[in-house]
Amino acid sequence: MADKLVIVESPAKAHTISKFLGKDYKIIASVGHVRDLPKSQMGVDIENNFEPKYITIRGKGDVISKLKKEAKNAKKIYLATDPDREGEAISWHLAYLLNIDSKEKCRVTFNEITKNAVKNAMKEPREINLDLVNAQQARRILDRIVGYKISPILWKKVKKGLSAGRVQSVATRLICDREEEIEKFVPEEYWTIDAVLQKKDEKGSFNAKFYGKDGKKMELKSEDDVKRILENIKGKPFIVQKIKKGEKKKSPAPPFITSTMQQEAARKLGFSTKKTMIVAQQLYEGIDIKGVGALGLVTYIRTDSTRISDEAQQDVIQFIKEKYGEKYLPTEKRVFKNKNASQDAHECIRPSQVNMDPDSIKDSLTKDQYKLYKLIWSRFVSSQMASAEYDTISTDITIGDYTFKANGQMLKFPGFTVLYQESKDEEGEEKENDIPDLIEGEELKQKKIEPKQHFTQPPPRYTEASLVKTLEEKGIGRPSTYAPIITTILARGYVVKDGKTLMPTELGKIVNDIMKTYFQDIVDVEFTAQLEKKLDDIEEGYKKWVDVMQSFYSPFAKVLEEAEEKIGNVEVPDEVTDEICEKCGRNMVIKMSRFGKFLACPGFPECRNARPILEEAGVKCPKCGGKVYIKKSKKGKKYLGCENNPTCSFMSWDMPSKESCPKCGNFLLKKYLGKKVQLKCSNEECDFIKDGERKKEE
Repeated sequence: MADKLVIVESPAKAHTISKFLGKDYKIIASVGHVRDLPKSQMGVDIENNFEPKYITIRGKGDVISKLKKEAKNAKKIYLATDPDREGEAISWHLAYLLNIDSKEKCRVTFNEITKNAVKNAMKEPREINLDLVNAQQARRILDRIVGYKISPILWKKVKKGLSAGRVQSVATRLICDREEEIEKFVPEEYWTIDAVLQKKDEKGSFNAKFYGKDGKKMELKSEDDVKRILENIKGKPFIVQKIKKGEKKKSPAPPFITSTMQQEAARKLGFSTKKTMIVAQQLYEGIDIKGVGALGLVTYIRTDSTRISDEAQQDVIQFIKEKYGEKYLPTEKRVFKNKNASQDAHECIRPSQVNMDPDSIKDSLTKDQYKLYKLIWSRFVSSQMASAEYDTISTDITIGDYTFKANGQMLKFPGFTVLYQESKDEEGEEKENDIPDLIEGEELKQKKIEPKQHFTQPPPRYTEASLVKTLEEKGIGRPSTYAPIITTILARGYVVKDGKTLMPTELGKIVNDIMKTYFQDIVDVEFTAQLEKKLDDIEEGYKKWVDVMQSFYSPFAKVLEEAEEKIGNVEVPDEVTDEICEKCGRNMVIKMSRFGKFLACPGFPECRNARPILEEAGVKCPKCGGKVYIKKSKKGKKYLGCENNPTCSFMSWDMPSKESCPKCGNFLLKKYLGKKVQLKCSNEECDFIKDGERKKEE
């Protein structure tokens, strides 16, 4: 019988670790948290120094009984939960339930789940870090007080079932404020003039942009400005006035931290923040690799640090040297600065074994695991590679009193770009501009002059990626909270996703207005960031958690009192649709449930008719000619279905293209086969198939 017991959170993690430790160890999982504040009441004694009332989580009875039984038989117990505040708190609760002495060296942590990391950690157990526990406890109690004190006011004044979270309310405000900016935005007209030029003795052309007059920059506000310039330069030659050649280096992006991983996975892979963290957790906890066994493929995935261990850096340098050659190594080791020095306990997110490249283990991974692992692996390796080098050229070209400018660059040495390039939220980057060898004073041939009218654009709506970026930049939340924040505001119906963008609902706007009016500090970005800083100070041992709670609650209690008196009843209007209730003839309205939006009859309770909201696919059924809708399976996967189902059996997991079948006239379906797209006829009796073009991934 094993005399050493190791407790982790998840069965997957337990399975991986069991492969590394011998028969003397028994590894079991707590399956997450075992104790928490009760759901039926606030569970915090405010008058008694914010004493929390923890209870055993419902449904965990059998797990806890098993833990106690195994603990009783063990000579030594190790608590190996995740290496962060949350993990420390879980270990603390486990220690309480299993009667482990607070001074007992029972806590082990590892940044990666590999044989060496786990075995080394087992040699150096420590006491549970109460500063970490108190930081997590303070966050939990803060959030509980805010939620349980403000939510009942919203139920009473606005709508039953509403809730107000501390950090989620700030995220909702950011999205609402951005929407308000967009609504108030007044576009301004401006113009550009592009000249397509070429050397007189060459065929290739390049672009030059209008700059100004007499060497000074000039804004083109109207068509009259443009007409005046075009008239003045008519018939005049373009002369190369000045040429400046140079070199430019582009450094690689640092390895991933939680927020940048979520942003890149959203941009490059189309993953939601929630999906990214689920898949990343699987990679961290361990995968059964053919020929190798169970192994944690990446380091811990909740981190603010870009630090790389010396050993990992040496390994990746050796890997780059062997695979790409010495010229792909930088002249000095790359060290990336962290924004927050206190978050340097962890490393960056990186592969635990850099030699295990994604393609070599592809067969052992799911499609999503492979995509995310490849992203993490490529980002890490590229971060330690040489800079990309470019030859640059900029030239001033005059025509009369006016100046046009042309800028271009040519890749001289690819460096890290052979492996990875960071994505950007902004679209419309400069196109390649191949500028030929020009000579100062030479005359250029004008191929085309293109005046264009533009209008300034409002700021873009947030995507999940850009919202995470903003939350991180403003110090709102921490690595473990970004995904839950977005998941929560979507689930509450305060925000909806329109394609990739996040938009506030009418309900979200109403709740946000109430929060801004009566609970200014709660939704104030600066106040929330300062509160996050205080939680970090508790973790570092600089502040006592009860003092932080007291400084927050005293002014908060006064605000609650005022809000209770001043907030009047607010009615949230239902969104009326053109859909007619087939039972009573009323126009149906959009309602919200925990499963999302649905259509309901406003005649409730007399008329209880309700049905799901279906998105039209814009094509006709190849079997019966009816409307085709984009529906969702129970697991959330989209598919095509006919409006006349179940009478008509047409359905397809493939989405429609804009093309029609040249044989029978029905719409073509897009079938994705790896990087290729195949177009096939939606009519089962038609055998038309052709290859299609796939848009380049963002």
